[in-house]
Amino acid sequence: MKSKDYFSSFDAIIFDLGGVILNINYNLTAKAFQDLGLKDFDAIYSQATQSGLFDKLETGVISAPYFVNELLPFLPKGTSANQIVAAWNAMIIDFPKENLELIQKLKTEKPTFLLSNTNEIHIQQFNRKLKNVSEESSLHNFFQEVYFSNEIKMRKPNAEIFEFVCQKNNLIPEKTLFIDDSIQHIEGAQRIGLNVYHLTNGEKITDLF
Repeated sequence: MKSKDYFSSFDAIIFDLGGVILNINYNLTAKAFQDLGLKDFDAIYSQATQSGLFDKLETGVISAPYFVNELLPFLPKGTSANQIVAAWNAMIIDFPKENLELIQKLKTEKPTFLLSNTNEIHIQQFNRKLKNVSEESSLHNFFQEVYFSNEIKMRKPNAEIFEFVCQKNNLIPEKTLFIDDSIQHIEGAQRIGLNVYHLTNGEKITDLF
């Protein structure tokens, strides 16, 4: 791993959310759907490759109710919308307090940004989890700007989303660091010249700064 001086040397930092600041476990959602009766959930959802339905949810093309209604036919009769939402949110575990404290500190030192592939269902759950460990009611209070894929209609790893964030905030890619736990997102950021760090093997952002 690079030195802490290296990570502190950039003019700005763009953070991913899940697996970087927020603890998540995709297997919990797969298991929750399997428990509801969707035995082939792994075939339609994985961290690296998402079906068209999930892609549309994450780019705001479809609404949360539409997403839920599209999943209902795959599940046993009598499954409720609330059960589907709960299963979809099962992957979201918690915010380590030390991560939030670090982000708050970094915000006082340089521009920091959040860039996450997400959806309206998960955003509501993020905020509920945030209230368990913080007096802040929204992730927007921890960063200069927050960019959620479903709100800006773009998603990682496409180059356009990284270009959008840089242009919107006058960031110089060569002087900006992007931190993510997914290799395809790291590769997408590299394509526009961003410095990157792939968070792997149980590393934590508190190990970097």
